[in-house]
Amino acid sequence: MRLAVLLLLLASPSAADTVVAARMLRPQTIITETDIILKNAEIAGGYSSAEAVIGLEARVVIYPGRPLRRSDIGPPALIDRNQIVTLIYDTGGLSISTDGRALGRAGEGDRIRIMNLNSRATVTGTVQPDGTVRVP
Repeated sequence: MRLAVLLLLLASPSAADTVVAARMLRPQTIITETDIILKNAEIAGGYSSAEAVIGLEARVVIYPGRPLRRSDIGPPALIDRNQIVTLIYDTGGLSISTDGRALGRAGEGDRIRIMNLNSRATVTGTVQPDGTVRVP
């Protein structure tokens, strides 16, 4: 009987670690090892690995002791608001590039609105790893 209770206790799942802020993180802060700690709790939508969040950027204010959620952090911004960027239009076998002005901040893979400087039209595109914006 005692052996069965002991096995049952050992077989029960333990709580997972969750990454929480060690200090207040302001928006646009790149997260480093000193900014986070692991807390022995499982929180839905949070990160369980410190390696997964180091190098990412805070998108909102994150207070000390609060878990880092997937919606609160993201890749570092490659493009800042009002920055001149290269727009690349790809359709079929034709590729056109022109300059545009960013209407917001965005990181790799994010969608961003850009004003084409030639036509003054506003288009939406995806930020590429080299900082250009690809428009479908």
